[in-house]
Amino acid sequence: QVQLVESGGGLVQPGGSLRLSCAASGSIFSVNIMGWYRQAPGKQRELVAEITSGDITNYADSVKGRFTIPRDNAKNTVYLQMAILEPEDTAVYYCSAGNVGRGWRYWGQGTQVTVSS
Repeated sequence: QVQLVESGGGLVQPGGSLRLSCAASGSIFSVNIMGWYRQAPGKQRELVAEITSGDITNYADSVKGRFTIPRDNAKNTVYLQMAILEPEDTAVYYCSAGNVGRGWRYWGQGTQVTVSS
């Protein structure tokens, strides 16, 4: 079992920045990929960014150049650094941790990000 605790969501104005945090605990030794997904009202959950244990990153086209996914291995924490936020970025953001080879994934509880003036 892997437990994920997210924090850092909130209300921000268009053009602003926000950083989400996801702290992992439990059986994290078998995790080889972590990522952030988001789900806006009436839409399907979509990948925002992910990072492998080998530091390979992947970003959705809509966030390239604006978001990054740094991590702190000592704290077992992955972040989502968001900049130049747009109203279209409004969604519930979910942290995930998984093992690509074994095909399992755990999810956090989600944190709301609202971009509005």
